[in-house]
Amino acid sequence: MKKILIQTLFFISFCIFIFPKNASAKEDQCYVCHSTLGGKPAELFKNDIHYKKGISCADCHGGDNQTDDMDKAMSKSAGFKGVPKGDNITAACVRCHADSAMMAKYGAKIPTNQFELLKGSVHGKLSIDGTERIVQCITCHNAHGIVMVDNPASPVYPLNIPQTCGKCHSNAVYMRSYNPALPVDQLQKYRTSVHGMRNAKGDPKPAQCESCHGSHGILSVKDVRSSVYPTNIPGTCSKCHSNKQYMAQYKIPTDQYANYSKSVHGIALLQKHDLGAPACNSCHGNHAATPPGIESISEVCGTCHALNAELFSKSPHKKAFDEKKLPECETCHSNHDIVTATDKLLGVTPNAVCSKCHQEDKDPKGYMEAKTMRQLIDSLESSEKSALALVNEAEQKGMEVNEELFKLRDARQARLESRTMVHAFNLDKFKATVDKGLKVTSTVTSEAKAAIHEYYFRRIGLGISVVIISFLALVLYLYIKRIEKRKEES
Repeated sequence: MKKILIQTLFFISFCIFIFPKNASAKEDQCYVCHSTLGGKPAELFKNDIHYKKGISCADCHGGDNQTDDMDKAMSKSAGFKGVPKGDNITAACVRCHADSAMMAKYGAKIPTNQFELLKGSVHGKLSIDGTERIVQCITCHNAHGIVMVDNPASPVYPLNIPQTCGKCHSNAVYMRSYNPALPVDQLQKYRTSVHGMRNAKGDPKPAQCESCHGSHGILSVKDVRSSVYPTNIPGTCSKCHSNKQYMAQYKIPTDQYANYSKSVHGIALLQKHDLGAPACNSCHGNHAATPPGIESISEVCGTCHALNAELFSKSPHKKAFDEKKLPECETCHSNHDIVTATDKLLGVTPNAVCSKCHQEDKDPKGYMEAKTMRQLIDSLESSEKSALALVNEAEQKGMEVNEELFKLRDARQARLESRTMVHAFNLDKFKATVDKGLKVTSTVTSEAKAAIHEYYFRRIGLGISVVIISFLALVLYLYIKRIEKRKEES
Protein backbone atom coordinates (compact mmCIF):
# COMPACT_ATOMS: atom_id res chain seq x y z
CA MET A 1 0.00 0.00 0.00
CA LYS A 2 2.81 2.35 0.90
CA LYS A 3 4.51 1.55 -2.39
CA ILE A 4 1.33 2.38 -4.35
CA LEU A 5 1.00 5.74 -2.54
CA ILE A 6 4.59 6.66 -3.32
CA GLN A 7 4.05 5.75 -6.98
CA THR A 8 0.89 7.86 -7.14
CA LEU A 9 2.64 10.92 -5.65
CA PHE A 10 5.53 10.43 -8.05
CA PHE A 11 3.12 10.32 -11.01
CA ILE A 12 1.37 13.55 -9.91
CA SER A 13 4.71 15.32 -9.48
CA PHE A 14 5.84 14.08 -12.87
CA CYS A 15 2.69 15.51 -14.49
CA ILE A 16 3.13 18.89 -12.79
CA PHE A 17 6.80 19.32 -13.66
CA ILE A 18 7.12 17.48 -16.96
CA PHE A 19 3.96 18.58 -18.80
CA PRO A 20 4.14 22.26 -19.89
CA LYS A 21 1.89 24.82 -18.25
CA ASN A 22 0.32 25.75 -21.56
CA ALA A 23 -1.38 22.37 -21.50
CA SER A 24 -3.83 23.94 -19.05
CA ALA A 25 -7.13 24.94 -20.60
CA LYS A 26 -7.01 28.20 -18.67
CA GLU A 27 -3.52 29.14 -19.75
CA ASP A 28 -3.26 32.20 -22.05
CA GLN A 29 -1.52 30.63 -25.02
CA CYS A 30 -1.00 34.06 -26.61
CA TYR A 31 1.14 35.15 -23.67
CA VAL A 32 2.90 31.79 -23.43
CA CYS A 33 4.00 32.05 -27.04
CA HIS A 34 4.98 35.71 -26.97
CA SER A 35 6.84 35.38 -23.69
CA THR A 36 8.77 32.46 -25.17
CA LEU A 37 9.64 34.48 -28.27
CA GLY A 38 10.59 37.45 -26.09
CA GLY A 39 10.17 41.08 -26.97
CA LYS A 40 9.19 44.26 -25.18
CA PRO A 41 5.36 43.82 -25.22
CA ALA A 42 5.58 40.43 -23.47
CA GLU A 43 8.17 41.72 -21.02
CA LEU A 44 5.98 44.70 -20.11
CA PHE A 45 2.75 42.71 -19.96
CA LYS A 46 3.92 40.44 -17.13
CA ASN A 47 3.83 43.47 -14.82
CA ASP A 48 0.62 44.87 -16.31
CA ILE A 49 -2.35 45.31 -13.98
CA HIS A 50 -4.56 43.58 -16.55
CA TYR A 51 -2.36 40.47 -16.62
CA LYS A 52 -2.43 40.33 -12.81
CA LYS A 53 -6.23 40.58 -12.91
CA GLY A 54 -6.40 37.60 -15.29
CA ILE A 55 -7.21 39.57 -18.43
CA SER A 56 -5.71 37.90 -21.49
CA CYS A 57 -4.20 39.22 -24.70
CA ALA A 58 -7.32 38.10 -26.55
CA ASP A 59 -9.53 40.36 -24.43
CA CYS A 60 -8.03 43.34 -26.24
CA HIS A 61 -6.72 41.85 -29.49
CA GLY A 62 -9.38 39.19 -30.05
CA GLY A 63 -8.72 35.60 -31.18
CA ASP A 64 -8.63 32.27 -29.34
CA ASN A 65 -6.17 32.26 -26.47
CA GLN A 66 -6.82 28.62 -25.58
CA THR A 67 -5.01 27.09 -28.57
CA ASP A 68 -1.33 27.04 -29.36
CA ASP A 69 -2.09 26.79 -33.06
CA MET A 70 -1.17 30.21 -34.40
CA ASP A 71 -3.49 30.03 -37.40
CA LYS A 72 -6.49 29.13 -35.24
CA ALA A 73 -5.61 31.58 -32.50
CA MET A 74 -5.28 34.47 -34.94
CA SER A 75 -8.10 33.63 -37.29
CA LYS A 76 -10.81 36.15 -38.06
CA SER A 77 -13.41 33.51 -37.31
CA ALA A 78 -12.09 33.50 -33.75
CA GLY A 79 -12.55 37.26 -33.61
CA PHE A 80 -8.90 38.22 -33.98
CA LYS A 81 -8.53 42.02 -34.47
CA GLY A 82 -4.79 42.36 -34.34
CA VAL A 83 -3.20 45.61 -33.19
CA PRO A 84 -5.92 48.31 -32.78
CA LYS A 85 -5.33 51.56 -34.60
CA GLY A 86 -6.55 55.10 -33.93
CA ASP A 87 -9.85 55.37 -32.07
CA ASN A 88 -10.12 51.56 -32.00
CA ILE A 89 -7.44 51.65 -29.30
CA THR A 90 -9.64 53.66 -26.98
CA ALA A 91 -12.68 51.62 -28.00
CA ALA A 92 -10.92 48.49 -26.78
CA CYS A 93 -10.24 50.13 -23.41
CA VAL A 94 -13.73 51.59 -23.12
CA ARG A 95 -15.33 48.19 -23.61
CA CYS A 96 -14.46 47.47 -19.97
CA HIS A 97 -13.61 50.86 -18.47
CA ALA A 98 -17.00 52.39 -19.31
CA ASP A 99 -18.87 49.38 -17.95
CA SER A 100 -19.41 49.70 -14.21
CA ALA A 101 -20.52 46.05 -13.89
CA MET A 102 -17.40 44.84 -15.67
CA MET A 103 -15.14 47.02 -13.51
CA ALA A 104 -16.86 45.81 -10.35
CA LYS A 105 -16.27 42.22 -11.48
CA TYR A 106 -12.52 42.83 -11.25
CA GLY A 107 -12.80 44.74 -8.00
CA ALA A 108 -11.86 48.08 -9.58
CA LYS A 109 -13.15 51.23 -7.89
CA ILE A 110 -11.99 53.73 -10.52
CA PRO A 111 -14.57 55.97 -12.28
CA THR A 112 -16.22 54.75 -15.47
CA ASN A 113 -16.81 58.16 -17.04
CA GLN A 114 -13.27 58.75 -18.30
CA PHE A 115 -14.23 58.23 -21.92
CA GLU A 116 -17.10 60.73 -21.72
CA LEU A 117 -14.72 63.26 -20.20
CA LEU A 118 -12.11 62.57 -22.87
CA LYS A 119 -14.60 63.10 -25.70
CA GLY A 120 -15.45 66.57 -24.39
CA SER A 121 -11.85 67.57 -23.69
CA VAL A 122 -9.28 69.37 -25.83
CA HIS A 123 -7.54 66.02 -26.33
CA GLY A 124 -10.78 64.47 -27.57
CA LYS A 125 -10.85 66.66 -30.67
CA LEU A 126 -9.91 65.26 -34.06
CA SER A 127 -6.23 65.01 -34.93
CA ILE A 128 -4.84 66.83 -37.94
CA ASP A 129 -5.69 63.95 -40.28
CA GLY A 130 -9.31 64.16 -39.15
CA THR A 131 -9.71 60.41 -38.61
CA GLU A 132 -9.01 59.95 -34.90
CA ARG A 133 -8.79 61.81 -31.59
CA ILE A 134 -5.62 63.66 -30.67
CA VAL A 135 -5.04 61.44 -27.66
CA GLN A 136 -5.77 57.76 -27.06
CA CYS A 137 -5.71 55.99 -23.69
CA ILE A 138 -2.27 54.47 -24.35
CA THR A 139 -0.81 57.92 -25.11
CA CYS A 140 -0.62 58.56 -21.37
CA HIS A 141 -1.08 55.12 -19.76
CA ASN A 142 1.08 52.96 -22.08
CA ALA A 143 -0.17 49.83 -23.83
CA HIS A 144 1.20 46.56 -22.37
CA GLY A 145 2.87 47.88 -19.23
CA ILE A 146 -0.11 49.58 -17.60
CA VAL A 147 0.15 49.78 -13.81
CA MET A 148 -1.92 51.42 -11.09
CA VAL A 149 -1.76 55.23 -10.91
CA ASP A 150 -0.25 55.02 -7.41
CA ASN A 151 2.59 52.85 -8.71
CA PRO A 152 5.80 54.92 -9.15
CA ALA A 153 6.35 53.11 -12.46
CA SER A 154 3.16 54.54 -13.95
CA PRO A 155 3.53 57.36 -16.49
CA VAL A 156 0.64 59.08 -14.69
CA TYR A 157 2.15 58.77 -11.22
CA PRO A 158 2.50 62.36 -9.87
CA LEU A 159 6.28 62.35 -10.19
CA ASN A 160 6.07 61.21 -13.84
CA ILE A 161 3.15 63.32 -15.09
CA PRO A 162 5.22 66.40 -16.05
CA GLN A 163 7.42 64.29 -18.30
CA THR A 164 4.43 62.41 -19.72
CA CYS A 165 2.65 65.63 -20.67
CA GLY A 166 5.92 67.08 -21.87
CA LYS A 167 6.28 64.36 -24.52
CA CYS A 168 3.81 66.32 -26.63
CA HIS A 169 3.70 69.75 -25.03
CA SER A 170 7.46 70.27 -25.25
CA ASN A 171 7.60 69.20 -28.89
CA ALA A 172 7.52 72.45 -30.86
CA VAL A 173 6.97 70.75 -34.22
CA TYR A 174 4.11 68.61 -32.90
CA MET A 175 2.37 71.42 -31.00
CA ARG A 176 2.66 73.82 -33.93
CA SER A 177 0.41 71.45 -35.87
CA TYR A 178 -2.40 71.93 -33.35
CA ASN A 179 -1.96 75.31 -31.71
CA PRO A 180 0.97 77.51 -32.73
CA ALA A 181 0.04 80.03 -30.02
CA LEU A 182 0.48 77.50 -27.22
CA PRO A 183 3.95 77.76 -25.57
CA VAL A 184 6.17 74.70 -25.52
CA ASP A 185 8.32 75.70 -22.53
CA GLN A 186 5.82 74.78 -19.81
CA LEU A 187 7.87 71.82 -18.61
CA GLN A 188 11.07 73.87 -18.42
CA LYS A 189 9.25 76.60 -16.50
CA TYR A 190 7.64 74.05 -14.22
CA ARG A 191 11.05 72.67 -13.28
CA THR A 192 12.05 76.16 -12.05
CA SER A 193 8.96 76.50 -9.85
CA VAL A 194 8.62 75.53 -6.19
CA HIS A 195 6.19 72.82 -7.26
CA GLY A 196 8.51 71.52 -9.95
CA MET A 197 11.63 71.50 -7.79
CA ARG A 198 9.87 69.55 -5.05
CA ASN A 199 8.45 67.17 -7.64
CA ALA A 200 11.93 66.58 -9.05
CA LYS A 201 13.19 65.77 -5.53
CA GLY A 202 10.63 62.99 -5.22
CA ASP A 203 7.76 64.70 -3.39
CA PRO A 204 4.51 63.57 -5.07
CA LYS A 205 2.28 66.07 -3.21
CA PRO A 206 3.11 69.42 -4.91
CA ALA A 207 1.01 70.42 -7.90
CA GLN A 208 1.81 69.00 -11.31
CA CYS A 209 -0.06 69.24 -14.64
CA GLU A 210 -3.02 67.08 -13.60
CA SER A 211 -3.46 68.89 -10.27
CA CYS A 212 -4.51 72.07 -12.05
CA HIS A 213 -5.70 71.00 -15.50
CA GLY A 214 -7.42 67.73 -14.61
CA SER A 215 -6.82 64.42 -16.37
CA HIS A 216 -9.39 62.98 -18.78
CA GLY A 217 -11.60 66.08 -18.99
CA ILE A 218 -9.00 68.78 -19.71
CA LEU A 219 -10.66 71.87 -21.16
CA SER A 220 -9.30 74.97 -22.88
CA VAL A 221 -8.31 77.82 -20.60
CA LYS A 222 -10.92 79.91 -22.44
CA ASP A 223 -13.70 77.54 -21.40
CA VAL A 224 -15.58 78.85 -18.34
CA ARG A 225 -15.82 75.25 -17.09
CA SER A 226 -12.04 74.86 -17.09
CA SER A 227 -10.34 74.60 -13.72
CA VAL A 228 -7.80 77.15 -14.99
CA TYR A 229 -10.32 79.68 -16.32
CA PRO A 230 -9.46 82.99 -14.57
CA THR A 231 -12.43 82.99 -12.19
CA ASN A 232 -11.77 79.33 -11.25
CA ILE A 233 -8.02 79.61 -10.62
CA PRO A 234 -8.25 80.77 -6.97
CA GLY A 235 -10.51 77.81 -6.17
CA THR A 236 -8.17 75.43 -7.99
CA CYS A 237 -5.13 76.64 -6.05
CA SER A 238 -7.05 76.55 -2.77
CA LYS A 239 -7.75 72.81 -3.14
CA CYS A 240 -4.25 72.31 -1.76
CA HIS A 241 -3.33 75.66 -0.26
CA SER A 242 -6.42 75.90 1.97
CA ASN A 243 -6.02 72.34 3.26
CA LYS A 244 -4.26 72.65 6.62
CA GLN A 245 -3.57 68.94 6.93
CA TYR A 246 -2.23 68.63 3.38
CA MET A 247 0.01 71.71 3.71
CA ALA A 248 1.18 71.04 7.28
CA GLN A 249 4.63 69.72 6.29
CA TYR A 250 5.39 72.83 4.21
CA LYS A 251 4.80 75.25 7.08
CA ILE A 252 3.12 77.98 5.02
CA PRO A 253 -0.19 79.76 5.75
CA THR A 254 -3.44 78.26 4.51
CA ASP A 255 -5.58 81.41 4.72
CA GLN A 256 -4.54 82.88 1.36
CA TYR A 257 -7.83 82.11 -0.37
CA ALA A 258 -9.92 83.44 2.52
CA ASN A 259 -7.91 86.69 2.51
CA TYR A 260 -7.91 87.00 -1.27
CA SER A 261 -11.69 86.50 -1.48
CA LYS A 262 -12.32 89.64 0.57
CA SER A 263 -9.56 91.70 -1.06
CA VAL A 264 -10.08 94.33 -3.75
CA HIS A 265 -8.68 91.90 -6.30
CA GLY A 266 -10.78 88.96 -5.12
CA ILE A 267 -14.01 90.94 -5.08
CA ALA A 268 -13.34 92.22 -8.60
CA LEU A 269 -12.64 88.73 -9.98
CA LEU A 270 -14.93 86.44 -7.98
CA GLN A 271 -17.92 88.71 -7.41
CA LYS A 272 -17.81 91.19 -10.26
CA HIS A 273 -16.33 88.66 -12.74
CA ASP A 274 -13.76 91.18 -13.97
CA LEU A 275 -11.35 88.98 -15.93
CA GLY A 276 -8.78 91.75 -15.87
CA ALA A 277 -8.43 91.43 -12.09
CA PRO A 278 -5.43 89.42 -10.89
CA ALA A 279 -5.79 85.79 -9.78
CA CYS A 280 -3.13 83.67 -8.05
CA ASN A 281 -1.18 83.05 -11.26
CA SER A 282 -1.11 86.77 -12.12
CA CYS A 283 1.37 87.33 -9.30
CA HIS A 284 2.90 83.90 -8.71
CA GLY A 285 3.01 82.67 -12.29
CA ASN A 286 1.39 79.44 -13.47
CA HIS A 287 3.80 76.80 -14.72
CA ALA A 288 6.73 78.64 -13.12
CA ALA A 289 4.77 79.31 -9.92
CA THR A 290 6.92 80.71 -7.12
CA PRO A 291 6.32 83.18 -4.28
CA PRO A 292 7.46 86.69 -5.27
CA GLY A 293 10.75 87.45 -3.54
CA ILE A 294 11.60 90.72 -1.82
CA GLU A 295 13.29 92.05 -4.95
CA SER A 296 10.53 91.01 -7.32
CA ILE A 297 7.32 92.08 -5.59
CA SER A 298 7.34 95.59 -7.04
CA GLU A 299 8.05 94.13 -10.48
CA VAL A 300 5.06 91.79 -10.13
CA CYS A 301 2.71 94.54 -8.95
CA GLY A 302 4.24 96.89 -11.49
CA THR A 303 2.99 94.81 -14.40
CA CYS A 304 -0.42 96.40 -13.72
CA HIS A 305 0.44 99.35 -11.48
CA ALA A 306 3.25 100.56 -13.71
CA LEU A 307 3.29 104.27 -12.76
CA ASN A 308 3.14 103.55 -9.03
CA ALA A 309 6.08 101.18 -9.31
CA GLU A 310 8.10 103.67 -11.38
CA LEU A 311 7.51 106.48 -8.89
CA PHE A 312 8.46 104.25 -5.97
CA SER A 313 11.67 103.10 -7.64
CA LYS A 314 12.85 106.74 -7.77
CA SER A 315 11.63 107.63 -4.28
CA PRO A 316 13.68 107.85 -1.05
CA HIS A 317 11.70 104.91 0.28
CA LYS A 318 13.28 102.58 -2.28
CA LYS A 319 16.70 102.86 -0.65
CA ALA A 320 15.26 102.67 2.84
CA PHE A 321 13.23 99.55 2.04
CA ASP A 322 16.24 97.88 0.43
CA GLU A 323 18.43 98.59 3.45
CA LYS A 324 15.85 97.12 5.83
CA LYS A 325 15.09 94.26 3.41
CA LEU A 326 11.41 95.13 3.34
CA PRO A 327 9.18 93.92 0.48
CA GLU A 328 8.10 97.02 -1.36
CA CYS A 329 4.39 97.08 -2.25
CA GLU A 330 3.49 94.41 0.31
CA THR A 331 4.80 96.42 3.27
CA CYS A 332 2.07 99.05 2.89
CA HIS A 333 -0.64 97.23 0.97
CA SER A 334 -0.25 93.62 2.22
CA ASN A 335 -0.36 90.71 -0.26
CA HIS A 336 -3.44 88.48 -0.42
CA ASP A 337 -5.81 90.71 1.57
CA ILE A 338 -5.19 93.96 -0.30
CA VAL A 339 -7.88 96.51 0.48
CA THR A 340 -9.06 99.39 -1.70
CA ALA A 341 -6.51 102.19 -1.47
CA THR A 342 -8.13 105.20 0.22
CA ASP A 343 -6.86 108.43 1.70
CA LYS A 344 -7.08 106.81 5.15
CA LEU A 345 -3.85 104.94 4.39
CA LEU A 346 -2.00 108.26 4.22
CA GLY A 347 -1.08 110.39 7.24
CA VAL A 348 -0.17 109.88 10.86
CA THR A 349 -3.42 108.62 12.37
CA PRO A 350 -3.28 105.20 14.09
CA ASN A 351 -4.85 103.50 11.03
CA ALA A 352 -2.50 105.14 8.51
CA VAL A 353 0.36 103.02 7.15
CA CYS A 354 2.81 105.93 7.37
CA SER A 355 2.52 105.94 11.17
CA LYS A 356 3.94 102.40 11.32
CA CYS A 357 7.42 103.78 10.57
CA HIS A 358 7.19 107.56 11.01
CA GLN A 359 6.69 108.83 14.57
CA GLU A 360 6.93 112.47 15.62
CA ASP A 361 9.68 111.86 18.17
CA LYS A 362 11.77 109.47 16.05
CA ASP A 363 11.36 110.86 12.53
CA PRO A 364 9.91 114.39 12.73
CA LYS A 365 10.59 115.18 9.04
CA GLY A 366 8.87 112.11 7.66
CA TYR A 367 6.09 112.51 10.21
CA MET A 368 5.39 116.13 9.18
CA GLU A 369 5.52 115.33 5.47
CA ALA A 370 3.03 112.49 5.88
CA LYS A 371 0.80 114.74 8.00
CA THR A 372 1.02 117.59 5.47
CA MET A 373 0.22 115.27 2.55
CA ARG A 374 -2.89 114.05 4.32
CA GLN A 375 -3.97 117.64 5.09
CA LEU A 376 -3.46 118.61 1.45
CA ILE A 377 -5.50 115.76 0.03
CA ASP A 378 -8.21 116.32 2.67
CA SER A 379 -8.39 119.98 1.71
CA LEU A 380 -8.74 119.02 -1.96
CA GLU A 381 -11.54 116.58 -1.19
CA SER A 382 -13.28 119.14 1.02
CA SER A 383 -13.01 121.94 -1.54
CA GLU A 384 -14.26 119.57 -4.27
CA LYS A 385 -17.32 118.67 -2.21
CA SER A 386 -17.96 122.32 -1.41
CA ALA A 387 -17.66 123.34 -5.06
CA LEU A 388 -19.96 120.51 -6.13
CA ALA A 389 -22.56 121.54 -3.56
CA LEU A 390 -22.57 125.11 -4.94
CA VAL A 391 -22.82 123.85 -8.52
CA ASN A 392 -25.76 121.61 -7.56
CA GLU A 393 -27.45 124.55 -5.84
CA ALA A 394 -27.01 126.74 -8.91
CA GLU A 395 -28.35 123.92 -11.12
CA GLN A 396 -31.44 123.54 -8.91
CA LYS A 397 -32.10 127.26 -9.31
CA GLY A 398 -32.17 126.77 -13.07
CA MET A 399 -28.76 128.19 -13.91
CA GLU A 400 -26.58 126.71 -16.68
CA VAL A 401 -23.68 124.84 -14.97
CA ASN A 402 -22.60 122.20 -17.51
CA GLU A 403 -19.22 123.84 -17.96
CA GLU A 404 -18.61 123.90 -14.20
CA LEU A 405 -19.54 120.23 -13.86
CA PHE A 406 -17.10 119.40 -16.65
CA LYS A 407 -14.33 121.35 -14.91
CA LEU A 408 -14.89 119.43 -11.69
CA ARG A 409 -13.79 116.29 -13.53
CA ASP A 410 -10.30 117.81 -13.61
CA ALA A 411 -10.44 118.22 -9.83
CA ARG A 412 -11.37 114.57 -9.37
CA GLN A 413 -8.59 113.59 -11.77
CA ALA A 414 -6.09 115.61 -9.73
CA ARG A 415 -7.24 113.82 -6.57
CA LEU A 416 -6.69 110.45 -8.26
CA GLU A 417 -3.29 111.56 -9.53
CA SER A 418 -2.33 112.64 -6.03
CA ARG A 419 -3.00 109.11 -4.75
CA THR A 420 -0.56 107.84 -7.35
CA MET A 421 1.94 110.63 -6.66
CA VAL A 422 2.07 109.51 -3.03
CA HIS A 423 4.39 106.72 -4.18
CA ALA A 424 7.05 109.32 -5.08
CA PHE A 425 7.12 110.37 -1.39
CA ASN A 426 8.06 113.87 -2.48
CA LEU A 427 6.07 116.65 -0.80
CA ASP A 428 6.73 119.24 -3.51
CA LYS A 429 5.53 116.97 -6.33
CA PHE A 430 2.55 115.91 -4.27
CA LYS A 431 1.62 119.51 -3.47
CA ALA A 432 1.93 120.50 -7.13
CA THR A 433 -0.56 117.76 -8.07
CA VAL A 434 -3.00 118.75 -5.33
CA ASP A 435 -2.69 122.43 -6.23
CA LYS A 436 -3.92 121.66 -9.75
CA GLY A 437 -7.11 120.33 -8.24
CA LEU A 438 -7.43 123.18 -5.74
CA LYS A 439 -7.07 125.71 -8.56
CA VAL A 440 -9.93 124.04 -10.42
CA THR A 441 -12.19 123.88 -7.36
CA SER A 442 -11.44 127.53 -6.61
CA THR A 443 -12.45 128.53 -10.15
CA VAL A 444 -15.59 126.38 -10.08
CA THR A 445 -16.53 127.76 -6.64
CA SER A 446 -16.26 131.34 -7.91
CA GLU A 447 -18.27 130.55 -11.04
CA ALA A 448 -20.94 128.70 -9.05
CA LYS A 449 -21.24 131.59 -6.59
CA ALA A 450 -21.49 134.01 -9.51
CA ALA A 451 -24.28 131.88 -11.01
CA ILE A 452 -26.14 131.89 -7.69
CA HIS A 453 -25.61 135.63 -7.35
CA GLU A 454 -26.91 136.10 -10.87
CA TYR A 455 -29.98 134.04 -9.94
CA TYR A 456 -30.77 136.32 -7.02
CA PHE A 457 -29.93 139.40 -9.08
CA ARG A 458 -32.43 138.23 -11.67
CA ARG A 459 -35.01 137.56 -8.99
CA ILE A 460 -34.58 141.06 -7.51
CA GLY A 461 -34.54 142.64 -10.96
CA LEU A 462 -37.66 140.72 -11.85
CA GLY A 463 -39.32 141.90 -8.62
CA ILE A 464 -38.42 145.52 -9.28
CA SER A 465 -39.61 145.19 -12.87
CA VAL A 466 -42.91 143.76 -11.70
CA VAL A 467 -43.37 146.69 -9.26
CA ILE A 468 -42.52 149.27 -11.90
CA ILE A 469 -44.75 147.62 -14.51
CA SER A 470 -47.56 147.34 -11.98
CA PHE A 471 -47.18 151.04 -11.01
CA LEU A 472 -47.19 152.12 -14.65
CA ALA A 473 -50.24 149.97 -15.31
CA LEU A 474 -52.02 151.58 -12.36
CA VAL A 475 -51.09 155.07 -13.51
CA LEU A 476 -52.24 154.23 -17.01
CA TYR A 477 -55.47 152.82 -15.62
CA LEU A 478 -56.14 155.97 -13.56
CA TYR A 479 -55.30 158.19 -16.52
CA ILE A 480 -57.73 156.31 -18.76
CA LYS A 481 -60.43 156.56 -16.09
CA ARG A 482 -59.84 160.31 -15.84
CA ILE A 483 -60.18 160.74 -19.59
CA GLU A 484 -63.39 158.68 -19.63
CA LYS A 485 -64.83 160.82 -16.81
CA ARG A 486 -64.12 164.02 -18.68
CA LYS A 487 -65.88 162.69 -21.73
CA GLU A 488 -68.95 161.83 -19.65
CA GLU A 489 -69.05 165.38 -18.11
CA SER A 490 -68.79 167.03 -21.46
